[in-house]
Amino acid sequence: MKIAMMARNANLYSHKRLQEAAEARGHELDIINTLRCYMNIASRRPEIYYNGEKLPLYDAVIPRIGASVTFYGTAVLRQFEMMGVYPLNESVAIGRSRDKLRSMQLLARDGIGLPVTTFAHDPKQTEEVLNISGGAPVVIKLLEGTQGIGVVLADTDRSAKSVIEAFRGAGVNILVQEFIKESAGTDIRALVVGGKVVAAMQRKGAEGDFRSNLHRGGSAKPIKISPEERSTAIRAAKSMGLNVCGVDMLRSNHGPVVMEVNSSPGLEGVEKATGIDIAGLIIEFLEKNAKPGKTKTRGKG
Repeated sequence: MKIAMMARNANLYSHKRLQEAAEARGHELDIINTLRCYMNIASRRPEIYYNGEKLPLYDAVIPRIGASVTFYGTAVLRQFEMMGVYPLNESVAIGRSRDKLRSMQLLARDGIGLPVTTFAHDPKQTEEVLNISGGAPVVIKLLEGTQGIGVVLADTDRSAKSVIEAFRGAGVNILVQEFIKESAGTDIRALVVGGKVVAAMQRKGAEGDFRSNLHRGGSAKPIKISPEERSTAIRAAKSMGLNVCGVDMLRSNHGPVVMEVNSSPGLEGVEKATGIDIAGLIIEFLEKNAKPGKTKTRGKG
């Protein structure tokens, strides 16, 4: 197969591993800087240009679109889809997962466990928002935040009101969620590939930090997840429509709750913690599924 990978940094561990895995299985993989692509939109034959040349027709495309370039990245991916190139994850599914509010609404619709989550526009509704969330402590998240940035733990109702009013006064959209204190600063990331959980790790935040992101000083170890946690991860991936994703869950007193579904999960932490060849499993999934024009949405919204 001839595979394109949309990625801005070819030297990241995940991107190098995917390239190694593809080449080890006899495929050709080109890493294409997403932001250097440009497109002929109006043509009856959709085309993508890169560094002054028209891109050849690929069998599959692996989108590794950073959160900061979601809008342009999904536009380029839609163009690939309209050319009939099979995407590892479809543009519509990535868009769903990147919109924190929409993703929570879809997960709730499908009956997937979530922390109590509230959203309001008017700062005057702060009191009601806190009451619905169960009162402090609460976690306040920027809708546009990623990788633990823009996430605040407010210990008291007073501090929560101050943070909410400050964010809303600045015109920033936020979610307010109950704080799952029984998770004790740990979460579970389950890697889903093709509707199956292929690996799982438990992440623990750095000392004094309730966030468990590995790049913020957290640590990881392999973990055996329960059948309910496995089912929750698989259903969350299906809700978003993602073939490959990382599902982040907390263990609460009322079962697993999903915090986020990541459409471009990093491979370094989970591969090193579990010893599982995730990159190879992803390429194997493409081998079985990549067929011209098999995209469900074909670039539709």
